[in-house]
Amino acid sequence: MISKELIQPFSYLFDEEILKNISKVAELRTFKKSDIIIDIGQELKHVPLLIKGNIKVLREDNEGSELLLYVLESGDTCAMSLTCCMAKSVSKIRAIADEDTTVIMIPIEEMRSWFDTNTSWRSFILQSYQVRFDEMLETIDTLAFMKMDERLFKYLTDKVKLSASTDLEITHQEIAEDLHTSRVVVSRLLKQLEKQERITLGRNKIHVIDF
Repeated sequence: MISKELIQPFSYLFDEEILKNISKVAELRTFKKSDIIIDIGQELKHVPLLIKGNIKVLREDNEGSELLLYVLESGDTCAMSLTCCMAKSVSKIRAIADEDTTVIMIPIEEMRSWFDTNTSWRSFILQSYQVRFDEMLETIDTLAFMKMDERLFKYLTDKVKLSASTDLEITHQEIAEDLHTSRVVVSRLLKQLEKQERITLGRNKIHVIDF
């Protein structure tokens, strides 16, 4: 059982009935940075509701390379996992903790039932679909219309907004994996951004100046 205090921040989203139901049936789980929360091909039995931290949602190609689709923040849920749950299919995405993360795991049977019977929950789910869909469109636009240096700087500024800090602890390899490119390319472009005085580079750290 989850304490009412823990789910109180969601009171603006859900009515009292849903808050009580979440408290009764949901499971609280914690993950360390880089832990896999949902994996590709996994049978989904729970839907995650994020209460602390950030979660990266990725797709993987046939060669094992990953592409970042979007990042979940506190109060979010993953629309891709919702879709798989509603369709009773296995996960088509990988969700990884981008930092130490706490989530509420809601059983899929309850999620489906609430969707049919509760207006506040149904509105939350439909809004989540719309927000995640818009974010995936933005990802497609970025891939299709932006050059790699522009994609890289957008990635950094998005990270700043998510972490509420201009100092990012991240390796060049991690950035390369998220942007579906090579570490060499990322390192070269980061040096260019540093020469332009838009960032400063440290050991596994990047300070974003211009955002």
